[in-house]
Amino acid sequence: MTTPSAELALARFPEESRDQLRAWDASDEYLLKHLAESDQALDGTVVVIGDRWGALTTALAAHRPVQITDSFLAQEATRANLTRNGTETVQDSVRLLTTQDSPPDRIDVLLVRVPKSLALLEDQLLRLAPAVQEGTVVIGTGMVKEIHTSTLKLFERILGPTRTSLAEKKARLIFCTPNPGLAKPVNPWPHSYTLPDGIGPVSGRTVVNHAGVFCAERLDLGTRFFLQHLPADHGAERVVDLGCGNGVVGMAAALAHPEAEVLFVDESYQAVASAEATYRANTDDSSEFGKAEFRVGDGLEGVPDASVDLVLNNPPFHSHQATSDATAWRMFTGARRALRPGGELWVVGNRHLGYHVKLRRLFGNSELIASDAKFVVLKAVKR
Repeated sequence: MTTPSAELALARFPEESRDQLRAWDASDEYLLKHLAESDQALDGTVVVIGDRWGALTTALAAHRPVQITDSFLAQEATRANLTRNGTETVQDSVRLLTTQDSPPDRIDVLLVRVPKSLALLEDQLLRLAPAVQEGTVVIGTGMVKEIHTSTLKLFERILGPTRTSLAEKKARLIFCTPNPGLAKPVNPWPHSYTLPDGIGPVSGRTVVNHAGVFCAERLDLGTRFFLQHLPADHGAERVVDLGCGNGVVGMAAALAHPEAEVLFVDESYQAVASAEATYRANTDDSSEFGKAEFRVGDGLEGVPDASVDLVLNNPPFHSHQATSDATAWRMFTGARRALRPGGELWVVGNRHLGYHVKLRRLFGNSELIASDAKFVVLKAVKR
C-alpha cells in the first residue's frame, strides 16, 4: 500500500489463506491521504477502531495508536504487519485492544473504519463516547456502499454534527464534530431473546447477543435448520462448536450430550462473549450441562490433533464484503486434523456453496443428512 509517507507491505492473516485478497482498500488510502494533506495533528491518544487487517494502525504506528477490534484475525494481522514493516521500535507502544476490553479514558483522535454491522458501530460509539472530548478529532472512512444515511445518523445521534466528503475511488470520509452536551442514548447491547419451539433441546431457551454477532435480533434460518437435524445420540466426549456465533448450536450439543466437554470457538470477541453469556443464561450449579470452554482464535488452531469426537460448523462465506470459501476451507481442514479416527464433522450451508465437494476432497466422504430448498446438512467422517 502506498501512503503519503511510505510504501507498506501488508498481508491478511493467515497469510496462506486461499482468498489472496488485499489487506487494505481505497478507504484506508483515502483516510491516510486526508490526514497527510490536512496536516492533521495526531497528538495525544489516537484510537483506531474497525481496522480490518491493521493497515491504518501500521501506517500510523509512529503515533502509537490504540487499535480496538472485534477480530482475532485482524489483531494477528496487525502484529504481523507491524513487524513486517520494521516498526519493532514502536510496536510495544501500539496498544491492541478488543471490543470486550475497557477503552481509553480519553480520546484525542478517533479514526473509525466503518464496520459492516451498524449494530457493532453503535455499540462501539456508545462505549467510546464518554472518552470523546469537545476537541476530539473524529474521522470515519469506508467504501461508498458501506456508508448509508443510517451510518451518518448514528454518528450524529451519539457524538455530534456529522458530514461526509466527496467520494474518491468509491470511498468516502465522515467528519464528526463532538458535542459533549449531547444526551447519550442507552446502549441496547447485549440483546437477549427467547428461542422458538420446535428446534430440539434449545427450544424456549434464552439467547444473548453482543453487537455485531450474526443475526443478533433473531434465529437465522440456517441455524434453525441445523438445530432440527443435529446428532442426538452420538456418544461424543468432546464437542466443538466451530464458528460458534452466539453459541446456540454448542448449547444444543451440551444439552444433547450432558457428559461431554464442549468447546465454543470463534475469531470474533463479540461472538465468544455472546456464546458464554448464552451458556451462563441457561445454566446454574445444578445444570444438566457438562464442561464448557470458550476460546477466541483462528478456528481449531491450538486444539490437539485427534482430540475431538464431534465438530459442528456453520461456516461463513463472506470475508467483509468479499465472497470467499477460504474460511470454510480452513475450518474443514482444521476439523479433520482435530478429529479422532471415527470422529465426525457436521456442517450446515446453503445448497449452492457445494460444501459436499470440499468435504469429499478432504475426508474422502460426505453424507447428506437433511436438505430443503435452501440448506443442506452434511456429515463427514474421519477414517
